[in-house]
Amino acid sequence: MFAWGVVFLLTIIIHTTDSLSYALRLGGLRARRIGLALTVAGMLLLVSRTSNMAQGPLLGGMVDQAKAAARMGGADVGLELHMHGVLLAATVGTMFAILLYPTVVRMSARWIVHLEHTGSIPAMVRHFMLRNRWKYAGYYIKRPTWSMLTSLLSGVIPKRLIVLNMTVTAIYTTGVVSALYASFLWPAQSTAMSMSSGLINGVATVLLTLLVDPRLAVLSEKTLRGELPLHRMNSMYGWMIISRLAGTLLAQLLLVPLAIWLGWVMG
Repeated sequence: MFAWGVVFLLTIIIHTTDSLSYALRLGGLRARRIGLALTVAGMLLLVSRTSNMAQGPLLGGMVDQAKAAARMGGADVGLELHMHGVLLAATVGTMFAILLYPTVVRMSARWIVHLEHTGSIPAMVRHFMLRNRWKYAGYYIKRPTWSMLTSLLSGVIPKRLIVLNMTVTAIYTTGVVSALYASFLWPAQSTAMSMSSGLINGVATVLLTLLVDPRLAVLSEKTLRGELPLHRMNSMYGWMIISRLAGTLLAQLLLVPLAIWLGWVMG
């Protein structure tokens, strides 16, 4: 159970940091330094990727233990329930990101300005490690309010982009988990199944690359040129993180069907 707890925690970290990349992009738009914002976002994604490297082997080891337990006694080892727990951790991580979102948007503009001043990520981190810098931290803390949600609902709702981002998030969230669960359901082809997550994630990659990211990039450039008001992008990134939360919930419904689909394809 300890290992499952570690996997749960790492999954929370992965989805919290991934979701907060939207806040960093918005902070870059507010500071009018979108290139530097992407660099700072890369630092957050490094935390996510490092957590992912630790999570993968642990999750694979848990599946191997479930296979061994099933071979020994043939009893229900509850692996499907644990896999749903991993997806629940993705939802919890995204909810944490929503709670931190207003604070990170405020702070990210400051981080970006300091990155421009110091010239590198390590120098910026050293700069923020100075004790006298932390006395101003309270100024940037801001909690989500009901008025933020009502402002989203009263503005333009990008329905197509919301559905696309929700779909991409659902597929990415469950891709590896479904592949590992398929390796448990079809142990004779476990290696092929566990390596087949690309069949699922490939669809999400195509949707993200062709339909989601280009749209956000175009709107960001128009905002920098003054062709779109900044509040439009405030609303857009707000809907992106909410649709990401909806995508982690949709992933719960896709876990078993995608595992069965992989079994049919690989079989």
